[in-house]
Amino acid sequence: MHQFSSPPCRHCGTALKLTFADLGSTPISNDFLSAEQVNGPDPFYPLRAFVCQECRLVQLQDFFRSDDLFREDYAYFSSFSPSWLQHAERYAADMAERFNLTPQSHVVEVASNDGYLLQYFKKRGISVLGVEPSRSVADVAVAERQIPTVVQFFGVDTARALLADGHAADVMSANNVLAHVPDINDFVGGFTVLLKPNGVVTFEFPHLLNLIRLNQFDTIYHEHFSYLSLLAVERILAKNGLRAFDVEELPTHGGSLRVFACRPEAIHAEQSGLSAIRAKEAEAGLDRDEVYLAFGERVRETKRSLLELLIRLKREGKHIVGYGAPAKGNTLLNYCGIGTDMLDFTVDRSPYKQGRFLPGTRLPILDPAAIDQARPDYVLILPWNLKEEITEQLASIRSWGGRFIVPIPVATVLD
Repeated sequence: MHQFSSPPCRHCGTALKLTFADLGSTPISNDFLSAEQVNGPDPFYPLRAFVCQECRLVQLQDFFRSDDLFREDYAYFSSFSPSWLQHAERYAADMAERFNLTPQSHVVEVASNDGYLLQYFKKRGISVLGVEPSRSVADVAVAERQIPTVVQFFGVDTARALLADGHAADVMSANNVLAHVPDINDFVGGFTVLLKPNGVVTFEFPHLLNLIRLNQFDTIYHEHFSYLSLLAVERILAKNGLRAFDVEELPTHGGSLRVFACRPEAIHAEQSGLSAIRAKEAEAGLDRDEVYLAFGERVRETKRSLLELLIRLKREGKHIVGYGAPAKGNTLLNYCGIGTDMLDFTVDRSPYKQGRFLPGTRLPILDPAAIDQARPDYVLILPWNLKEEITEQLASIRSWGGRFIVPIPVATVLD
């Protein structure tokens, strides 16, 4: 057993001694390489997740500041996924109805990306503001969707400045960002500052319980500092002046939670969904060490099953390509050692990724039309959480006998 130094928990400060998953060393997942960079160095960093035995927050050791990871040229644009846009539109409709939002209401989204969500509140005549640290996506929100956007990292200081500028919020949204912040207490404390007395914030994040049950180890990457359960999130909220009053299970990102929170004295009554998820996590053992200790071997077995399948297919002379260039795909490919020896290329719908190369593996990223031109025998779906959407988009590959491979929870060829 290797012994590593014990970093402190980013929430409660307890020394982290229990390893959850050790994925070796990988490059930063969203650091795509240009044609000029592809023959140069590619820095790798340890990718090791711990679980705090006090507060049960699963987390990576700190190697980076947020501005090292979410820079001005950040290449993830939310609007390139049709299913995610549908999810955002439903959210806006649900929040407007549930909390009686009117043109006098104000909605603030933190990590607002390219305006994918706030555009639907704006269409309802509701005042909106985006807060987004990466200028590349913020500029698109402003130019293409006319979403007012502040280019800042969110925390207590930013929230105080926004409050002074008149941006107290009726509803705040934070989708798939809670996992991305190194100072999770400062981040959550900012919502307490900016919410109106009866305001509501929703946090959406992939549910740790699904990560464990479905071997979703590829969702571990350097841009994700934390891996969240309701158990840990309720403790983080309480420490920073908020209380959860409801939670919903969502199918997004392989199974997510949407936690509703407010100030302790707000009017919102606790709903039954909260006790149901608490009970589910307790039954699964998320408050005990054993379930975390068992995860590492299941990760290794998932790696073995994928490599065995790909090696067999390559020995049979099959051509295999990838679909997608998501961060999770880069974790998967680098941990499993899958490069151009196994995959000819990958494709992505985002023009911001096309013409670039995956970090570590150096796989070229092409336009999806390349699949019709190459007519591969198999397509490995890297964003497996979108497999239904992708198999529908690429239904034409069946005309030449092409098939799909899904790598998680174990490598499977779809019929």
